[in-house]
Amino acid sequence: MDDYTDYDALGLAQLVRTKQVKPSELLDASLSRAEAAQEELNCFSALFPEIAREQLDQQLGDGPFAGVPFVTKDLAVDIKGAPITQGSVAWKGHVATEDSTLAARYRKAGLVFFGATTSPEFGLTTTTESTLYGQTRNPWDTTRTSGGSSGGAAVAVASGVLPLAQASDGGGSIRIPAACCGLFGMKPSRGRIPMGPGRTEGWNGLSTVHALSRSVRDNAALMDATHGPETGSRYHAPPPARPFLAELDHDPKPLKIALWRTAPNGTKPDADAEGGLKYTANLLESLGHTVVEAAPQMDGEALGKAALFTISANIAAMIDDRAKVLGRPVREDELEPITFSMAHLGRTVPMIELANANNAFQAAAIAYERFLDEGGFDMTLSATLSRAPEKLGVMALTADRETMGAAVASFTPHCPVFNQMGAPAMTVPLHWTDPTATAPSGLPIGMMFGGRYGTESLLFALAGQLERAAPWAHRRPPVWLG
Repeated sequence: MDDYTDYDALGLAQLVRTKQVKPSELLDASLSRAEAAQEELNCFSALFPEIAREQLDQQLGDGPFAGVPFVTKDLAVDIKGAPITQGSVAWKGHVATEDSTLAARYRKAGLVFFGATTSPEFGLTTTTESTLYGQTRNPWDTTRTSGGSSGGAAVAVASGVLPLAQASDGGGSIRIPAACCGLFGMKPSRGRIPMGPGRTEGWNGLSTVHALSRSVRDNAALMDATHGPETGSRYHAPPPARPFLAELDHDPKPLKIALWRTAPNGTKPDADAEGGLKYTANLLESLGHTVVEAAPQMDGEALGKAALFTISANIAAMIDDRAKVLGRPVREDELEPITFSMAHLGRTVPMIELANANNAFQAAAIAYERFLDEGGFDMTLSATLSRAPEKLGVMALTADRETMGAAVASFTPHCPVFNQMGAPAMTVPLHWTDPTATAPSGLPIGMMFGGRYGTESLLFALAGQLERAAPWAHRRPPVWLG
């Protein structure tokens, strides 16, 4: 199928629906590109065409994505019979015994699973590099990171393997790779998308799941197909008044948007990111919106400490659970050095610190909503990345701990705040740097819009307007497999 990459996922589904193409032809097209991408960019942890072909032998139904090839991240989302390793040597050889709740909803939507994309160990850093799978390379510049932790998913979509991929976000892990690779990415509100059946939240509510994509409509339609309460949910995001996809049919009302330049930890955008903010603010104003520089007041040091303690405690518990399955302790050489040190921290943090962490997250959420209320703002605008995608190796879990920590903290400083608040945020590919020797097409730097809890509908409406005003689908990286 020569024109496979001319279509987004809904477009491919329409071809199947009208019998212009067979699902098996789409699978063959995606698999051939996946194999090429794996060779050049190392973005897959596993390919399992046999699972896809077994699906095709069954009834796909009439879901919105019936017959469309799809991949999930090698972290947290189980596909029955498929390997899932959490990017860790300690999980090597593990195979899922059942579908996760989200995978079941994907099947109902008609998506066909053929592979899993790379992640750093447990999704713990903003680059996709691991001892188990090596370095995942950015198709815009193969010396640069694809972002993390959903870097493999971003590379698969950005290089033309497929138009839409599952991703997860515990501190920016949907938005960061999307921004690094020139894609659209939406982090949903806490409780919007299921994470079961064994649990209903990740990292004490910091982590959530959804997708990154080339088109906004694919992203919205996938949320329509998958959102809603699951068994045992302690909370769930408010249902939309109408389908998320319908929000793209019209421009939003004129919005008042706060330009949030300096992150709570004090990081400011560099010249490249600042150029993106200036361009985006001008674009928004040309569309009738108002942009005012303003920022909520938050304790960045307290938030950083709270995130470290919360994630470390969860990682320690996860490793201990794995030890029970193995019937022995997980060895130090089965974990990345920084992961091992985080697990040690997680076992020694006083219990009161987890209460303090939760209090810090709630204080941030309250401060943010009060800021929006007092200023009459509908949402905020920040640079998703404070600088162009970093060189590979700098932020890996095998790097020097202090150097790596400083690089991660300053690379995407606004992203984790929305996980801590539980609020939705999206990155939109609106800016590229000037070309360089290793990046002849420039490097993407996404622009991030954050909303109030439960306001994905408004974010999607703005994203649709921006996509019409400043389209990006025609921009293709030097490593393009179309």
